[in-house]
Amino acid sequence: MIQYHAPKQFQSFKQNTYAKNGMVATSSPLAAQAGLQMLKLGGNAIDAAIATAITLTVVEPTSNGIGGDAFAIVYKDGELHGLNSSGDAPEAISIDAVKAKGFHSIPSHGAIPVTVPGAPAAWIALSKRFGKLPFEKLFEPAIQHAQDGFIISDYVSHHWQIAYRHYSAMNVPGLEHWFHAFAPKGRAPKAGEIWHQPDQARTLKEIADSQTASFYSGTLSSKIVDTLQRYGGFMKESDLTQYLPEWVAPIQLNYRGYEICEIPPNGQGVTALMALNALRQFNLSSIPRDLAIHHQIEAIKQAFVDVAATVADQRFKPFDLDYYLSSAYGSLSASKQSGIAQLPEHIPSPTGGTVYLCTADSEGNMVSFIQSNYMGFGSGIVVPETGIALHNRGYNFSFDPNHPNALAGEKRPYHTIIPGFIMKDGKAVGPFGVMGGFMQPQGHLQVISNLIDFGMSPQDSLDAPRWQWMKEKLINVEHSMPEYLIKALSQRSHDLSIPLDNATFGRGQMILRLPEGGYIGGTEMRCDGYIAVC
Repeated sequence: MIQYHAPKQFQSFKQNTYAKNGMVATSSPLAAQAGLQMLKLGGNAIDAAIATAITLTVVEPTSNGIGGDAFAIVYKDGELHGLNSSGDAPEAISIDAVKAKGFHSIPSHGAIPVTVPGAPAAWIALSKRFGKLPFEKLFEPAIQHAQDGFIISDYVSHHWQIAYRHYSAMNVPGLEHWFHAFAPKGRAPKAGEIWHQPDQARTLKEIADSQTASFYSGTLSSKIVDTLQRYGGFMKESDLTQYLPEWVAPIQLNYRGYEICEIPPNGQGVTALMALNALRQFNLSSIPRDLAIHHQIEAIKQAFVDVAATVADQRFKPFDLDYYLSSAYGSLSASKQSGIAQLPEHIPSPTGGTVYLCTADSEGNMVSFIQSNYMGFGSGIVVPETGIALHNRGYNFSFDPNHPNALAGEKRPYHTIIPGFIMKDGKAVGPFGVMGGFMQPQGHLQVISNLIDFGMSPQDSLDAPRWQWMKEKLINVEHSMPEYLIKALSQRSHDLSIPLDNATFGRGQMILRLPEGGYIGGTEMRCDGYIAVC
């Protein structure tokens, strides 16, 4: 059991949440309550996670949607399982094919960067393998909110307005359908307004009734393909029909007696493990706090440089996990640090908008789940009259044909969304995650270090001021970071910036098993974080 003794200056604004029988933690109260409803109906943590995820596509469309990807780590009956439900690039796409359309790089928006959406496939795969309730039952809260309406929160409205301004400044074919679906009044919805999405309600019902078949090989798949081809995309119906998510063994690193678990590449979870690997060389709890943060920053910088040079779809280019999670790499990475900020160089191996949720039930089953459309609403392409906003994960491919992550058909791109899980001595401690683009492994590192190195509780671990490496020596820090730490880090040659909006520092959740049974959980104060319990 982790002994919690948070440093006074980092104590949480919120209190930890406790539950005897079950817990659902996520960024929306309505979505958390949807998961809790499944637990009360006799469902398990997997049912709760799926219902929460589906509801999030309705109540927080600024961060995820039906047309996005998903990953999960499931602890069920004493075993840990990983699910990679990130989609492939269309078979017909290639670097040359994109160049032939006049592009000199992969566009961030429009039809071209759309890869096969994996989220619905994740829902059905998890339900079939581990769920207890009928699949259609898991959709009921989401469909009700989409049909009957729900009140927009301050947080969601703020990010909706950002997306509206962002898309209004673009000249991308097909964006008109986004404005029709998500800004029908000629503006983003305001906080306190009731939002209805009947198109999405109908789509969710069709996905539920068909067990997702319509999405991948039916009416909905035809509409998706027609829309993408109309606006210059490469997707064909066969790309959707042949798609299947992949069950994978989570990768792990022993960090001070705890196994920190992540999904293997093509995701960036390995980045957090590589950074923690270097941090094992330092006794962070016994050195000045600014030096501890400095070591964390330097470790994550080195890991990002190495991951950017090597991580890709392992079916195309295997990643050398054995080396980058070895003590040899950890020692070498740590040895390159000094007392001041460095510009790291790649260490080659010897051989060559997101939402997060976690759930737990009375049987001890737990789920760490994440899904995303990327960059808020995603590509900007919305399938007319369906409410399906398609993601733009293809933007993360490299346009360099010699890079491991080079754009190619039927290939998964380097992916940013990562669920996390903690084990100890073969037993589950609990799920955790911090969403937010390339902030995610940095958030994982900070939350885990807060928890294990500094003895913070789940809520304290999430609420502690965060930093984010941006590039070179540039570090963003939250405005709540103590002034003495900001000054000390500056003296170590870090270039510090304090953004006005703390949304860039990610949003996290955590649930941990208590020694005598039951759970302790923490939720995010930087958004509408909420924990539902029973």
